[in-house]
Amino acid sequence: MLDGRPLVDAHVHLPVLGTLRPAWLQWARDFGVPGILEDVWDPDGRPRPERVDALFAAEGVDVALLFCEYSPKATGMQEFDDLLPVVEHNPTRFRPVANVNPHLHFPIARELTRQLDAGAAALKLHPVHGGFRCSDAALYPAYQVLEERQVPLVVHCGTSTFPGSANEFADPQHLLPVVRDFPGLDIVLAHGGRGWWYDAAAFLALTHPTVWIELSGLPPKRLPEYYAKFDLGRLARRWIFGTDWPGVPGTAKNARAVADLLPDEVAADVLAGNARRVYAGLPDLGATSPVHTHEKE
Repeated sequence: MLDGRPLVDAHVHLPVLGTLRPAWLQWARDFGVPGILEDVWDPDGRPRPERVDALFAAEGVDVALLFCEYSPKATGMQEFDDLLPVVEHNPTRFRPVANVNPHLHFPIARELTRQLDAGAAALKLHPVHGGFRCSDAALYPAYQVLEERQVPLVVHCGTSTFPGSANEFADPQHLLPVVRDFPGLDIVLAHGGRGWWYDAAAFLALTHPTVWIELSGLPPKRLPEYYAKFDLGRLARRWIFGTDWPGVPGTAKNARAVADLLPDEVAADVLAGNARRVYAGLPDLGATSPVHTHEKE
């Protein structure tokens, strides 16, 4: 816990370093804690499970969702199975998140099912790095699996500066058919419309009870500016906390900064309650609100 509140970090990257493009490593050095790569990863470039666990415990994180990514044109091949040693070290604190790329995985539902059966709490799609629209019909079998299994979809919804990025695919309008065709599927907008889609992301979250905004990569002090056209107290009820670790100065620092913007009840939901309602199979973390039932506010 952090200051007596449960804390879920819904956006953590923990790849094997040798699978990455140089730009990813430079990003971690530029935006993360100095020396983080040498501290957490061993000389072979693999995360040290004991060190990862100790670091997140020290930051007050009860649950961290670990991302993988199959994006050879942009950041590299961050494979799902590379996450499992850390998950196996502490399955209460760490949960993997699935990833598929329609250019690489076929049948796509089979690969998604494999990752879900291994414990994935969600499916993350990265249209910007993967080079596809989330409205692509090739993804519909995956969405059907998610809806049937009550597992959420996380979508990168914001600009990326990595070479090879196709930022036009981050536009949340590409999700409109998915929201319409899969009304029982929770959809989490990672990065909350970063760049020039903040208004569109906020409007989707406020008008669709299955759409959520995840705050990774957004400086907390600038959230009122990014969402200035909206009632922040109302919109924050649709927020989920995440950091984009290791590209962040400190998880606890960011969580406290977000909480300082909000009433205590709303802050508790943003830091943990909403994540527990949305993501599959997260443990009971104590003082959170009832599980999400897709009812309008």
